[in-house]
Amino acid sequence: MRDCLIQEARTLIQLSQVQRITSVFFGGGTPSMASPLTIGAILDTISQRAHLAEGAEITLEANPTSADASHLADFQRAGVNRLSIGVQSLNDVDLKLLGRNHTASEALKTLEVAKRLFPGRTSVDLIFGLPGQTVTSWVQNLQKLLSMCDDHVSLYQLTLERGTSLFKQVHQGDLPVPDVDVVAEMYECARHILQDAGFRQYEVSNFARNGALSAHNLSYWQGSQYIGLGPGAHGRFVPWGDAKIHREARIQTLEPDVWMKEVLAFGHGTRKRTAQSKLDILEEVLMLGLRMDVGISHQHWDRFSPTCSLWDVFGESEEVKELEAQGLLFLDNRGLRCSWKGLAVLDTLLLMLLSRLQRAWAEKEEQSSGT
Repeated sequence: MRDCLIQEARTLIQLSQVQRITSVFFGGGTPSMASPLTIGAILDTISQRAHLAEGAEITLEANPTSADASHLADFQRAGVNRLSIGVQSLNDVDLKLLGRNHTASEALKTLEVAKRLFPGRTSVDLIFGLPGQTVTSWVQNLQKLLSMCDDHVSLYQLTLERGTSLFKQVHQGDLPVPDVDVVAEMYECARHILQDAGFRQYEVSNFARNGALSAHNLSYWQGSQYIGLGPGAHGRFVPWGDAKIHREARIQTLEPDVWMKEVLAFGHGTRKRTAQSKLDILEEVLMLGLRMDVGISHQHWDRFSPTCSLWDVFGESEEVKELEAQGLLFLDNRGLRCSWKGLAVLDTLLLMLLSRLQRAWAEKEEQSSGT
């Protein structure tokens, strides 16, 4: 596996012709179960093939059972300088329900070790909207974590994945899930609790204090190009090495054994490549950019759409004016962004905003073809 990851890194860095890499994120599955030597070897390969910026953020997702004290120190020596710990819950019943193989006690011990090794650079993940969970139990869970966590918290609503035991139990009616209004209240309570604790909600699901924002995630939400390595990884970049000029959405083969065979045969295990149109990229810029509290600046939008500004797309829209009047959205000299209230209902706003973008783009294309 290590040799294949190294080979795929070499191939895709060469294909992208990237010159400078500002962050690396080891995520998906449980990368902390990998050898620190593997992590170090991948970072060495990246440094050899491109300039790994000084002070680049190197994040490792850690499972509380596999990330013991000695392992975490080894990962630090290998080059990791930030941790994201999948705590998920501090309730053992919830953890069992989620199929996690760690306990709340193990999670807290791992968190303590992580904070000593990576002070100010340790993030924790929590999940809400669990079967049987109430607003009260969720708030207690969050407040307990806040008494011990570092400066970054990520909150995710439970997603039921087909094929899991939890999915089956819920759909058979064996387990009740909180209704939509209760889940919305959980999220809203969490936002206020985190705000009162000094955290800035800089993205829909992410909160930071003392400037501990995730550089890697910010780059992703800003629509930057990125390379995905390993089974099931996703990437977005222009394959200049193949004499291509359009950005591609790329997905690596999911099955590890098949992926390794493809890497050995072709140098990489890319299963699917989709050329992205200018509209595809703009839609991503809109959807991802509005997840951030700062939204999308005019300068940022113009990088992707120099001939069709935010004002051109949304300035005369009656729907946008209505959202502004409701206090959900701002369109001004800074750019386009959600209000505090708007961030909580972003999915609903995006339905309208994406539709407006698509109409404006079609009108622009029609005008261009008519001249």
